[in-house]
Amino acid sequence: MTLFRYAASASCATIVSTALLAALPAHAQSQDPIKIGAVLSVSGAAAGLGIPERSGALAAEKEINEKGGVNGRLIKLIIEDDTTNPDTAVSKVNDLIYNQKVVAVIGGSNLPSSVAIGGITDKAKVLQFALTGLGPAAEKARPCEFHMFTAHDLNARALLGYAVEFLKAKTVGILYDSGYGAVVMREFDRVIDQYPVTIVAKEKFELSATDVTAEAAKVKAANPEVIFVITLQAAPFRAVRNLQMKQPIVAVNGSSSYETVSAMGSAADNIVFPEFVVTEDPLPDQAEFVAYMQKNFNIKAKNAEAVAWDAVHAIAAGLKKTGTDASREELCQAVKGPYKGVTAQYDFSAPDLTGIKLSGYLFSKLVNGQYTRLPDRLKD
Repeated sequence: MTLFRYAASASCATIVSTALLAALPAHAQSQDPIKIGAVLSVSGAAAGLGIPERSGALAAEKEINEKGGVNGRLIKLIIEDDTTNPDTAVSKVNDLIYNQKVVAVIGGSNLPSSVAIGGITDKAKVLQFALTGLGPAAEKARPCEFHMFTAHDLNARALLGYAVEFLKAKTVGILYDSGYGAVVMREFDRVIDQYPVTIVAKEKFELSATDVTAEAAKVKAANPEVIFVITLQAAPFRAVRNLQMKQPIVAVNGSSSYETVSAMGSAADNIVFPEFVVTEDPLPDQAEFVAYMQKNFNIKAKNAEAVAWDAVHAIAAGLKKTGTDASREELCQAVKGPYKGVTAQYDFSAPDLTGIKLSGYLFSKLVNGQYTRLPDRLKD
């Protein structure tokens, strides 16, 4: 179904681009399109992020070109699949920069690929919008790399803050994967002393695991009041509910996509997500984006689509400031600062290279596979 939607979306985008080109003035038609590269995990373990990110990026390309492009020039996305492999990501981004001559790069979908891509974009002084939160300290030294998702300490604080403030939990159990989950868990260990809660079980499983029953059983034995699930996969949710664990689950937004929810099956129940876009009840300044995705791509957009949409639009906004023939360094400087996206209020000059604050999270509750936006908000 996802591949069908993508094929239809890509075909639609091509038709629209052709029609728009014909409608543009002759001087605009004579100019080559502005190439923007994207390295996303369309396959592999992080495909639950990469596939919707691709949809969001293509939608942004279509919407920008419908309005005449950037200063009269169309934009052209060149999207590559890194198969959730950072080595492949390096190969793809080298081709995009040195052969395809893109003006900016979007990606990766997961932290290892984002960091690997950043090593290349930094040397080439090419603008990069990583669709992840801040990773190792080395990223802070890269003047042209910015992030579209929250830093991982903020993800930890969002989970802990919600469990303590709104669920009044005193004990929690945690299931986390060996990839993204392990990164967030390191931040848990740094901030946990600031919260009046005790971790009674902490179980790690492999990123590619399809059966997490053994790990979930250990969490069940500890009988926590709330269960945190930190992963992009559906398997731990199924394991928790198959073991008849009735506790509320608070999970990271990376597992809130409709693809992941579909894979949860009947386990998609009583789960709270700190996230940014709730299609069923968007914020007023998100409603146009949500409607556009539904109308043009038949997609119920969430966080992954939104951050990719914002990345493309942030690049376009930078190009409008500098002019489409600006140098790479000028484009980097042009995007460094506040930017209002559909996902959140960004500040790309902030220390975490994203500027999203704890109060920027929305909270949604998944019940029987359906989302409801909650009124709860945390303070900074």
